[in-house]
Amino acid sequence: MKIINSISEKHRLVSLPEPLHPLVSVVNISDMHFKDDPIWKHFSVNFYCISLKRNIAGKTKYGQQYYDYDKGVMTFLAPKQILSLDADQMDILTPATGYALFIHPDFLYKHPLAAAIKNYGFFSYTVNEALHLSEKEEKNIEEIFHKIAEEYQHIDRHTQDIILSQIDLLLNYCNRFYQRQFITRKAANHDVLAKMELLLNQYFNDEKTLKTGPPTVESLADQLHLSSYYLSDLLRSLTGQSAQQHIQEKLIEKAKEYLSITNLSVAEIAYQLGFEYPQSFNKLFKKKTNISPLKFRQSFN
Repeated sequence: MKIINSISEKHRLVSLPEPLHPLVSVVNISDMHFKDDPIWKHFSVNFYCISLKRNIAGKTKYGQQYYDYDKGVMTFLAPKQILSLDADQMDILTPATGYALFIHPDFLYKHPLAAAIKNYGFFSYTVNEALHLSEKEEKNIEEIFHKIAEEYQHIDRHTQDIILSQIDLLLNYCNRFYQRQFITRKAANHDVLAKMELLLNQYFNDEKTLKTGPPTVESLADQLHLSSYYLSDLLRSLTGQSAQQHIQEKLIEKAKEYLSITNLSVAEIAYQLGFEYPQSFNKLFKKKTNISPLKFRQSFN
C-alpha cells in the first residue's frame, strides 16, 4: 500500500504545482489530473482531506464498497484512512468540479484544534455516508475554502491563526449540516433504529450468540451497513443516546428479567449475557441502575 506523506507529494501525483504552503492547501478539483499509477489501487494519506465535490463520474472505493458521486457531496478523510480508485474510471474523474482542502496534522500542532478535530465523528464515516448540501450550504463552504486559499497567498505571523479559525468554522458548519441531514432523513433513520432494536432483541434471545460476548457497536453497524461512528451519531440525534448506550440499556433490561424471574446466580446471569467476568457485569449493572444485581433481586422478595 502506498502512503502519501506530504501535501506536496499529493500535488505532484495529481499534476498540480507545488503548494504555496507546505502544510495546508486548497485545490480546485477540476485542476486535478490523476496519473495512471498503480498506487491508486490501494493508498492512504497522512493528512486530513475535506472535499466538496460535484459531477464526479468515476467511482471511489472505501473498504469493500464503491460509491458513485453523482451529486454534490462533502467527504472527510482523516490521516491513515485507506482508499482506492477504480483504474477504469481514472480518465473521467477530471470533469468533476469543487474543492479539496488538505490539512497536515503538523499545521494544528499546539493548537486546541489538534485535539478538537478528532472529536468530529464524520472523519470516520464511510464514503456512502457523505454530507449532501443545499445550494446555500455549498456557498457557505465555498466561501471558507476561498478565504483559506486567499490567506496563505501572503504568509506572515497571523496566517496560521486566521486559517485555523476558518477551519474551525468549517468544521462547525459541517457538524450543523450533518445534524440537519439526520433530521431531514428522520423516517429512514427511524427505520435504522427499528432494525437495530430487532437485532438486539434477536441477540439477547439467542443463547448461542451470547456465548460469544455482548454485542458490539461494530457488529451491529456491519449488519446495518453503516460505520460505527455514523450509527452512534445517527442514534444520538434521534434519541440522545449513542449506539453503545443502546446496547447497554438492552443488556440491563435482559439482566433485570433474569434476576426477577429465574433462580440463576448473578455469576450465571453474567455468563449468560456474554460476560467473561461476573465483576464486569456487576460494575455495569450498578453504574446503570445505582444498585447491585443482588440487591435488585432482593427487592422482589
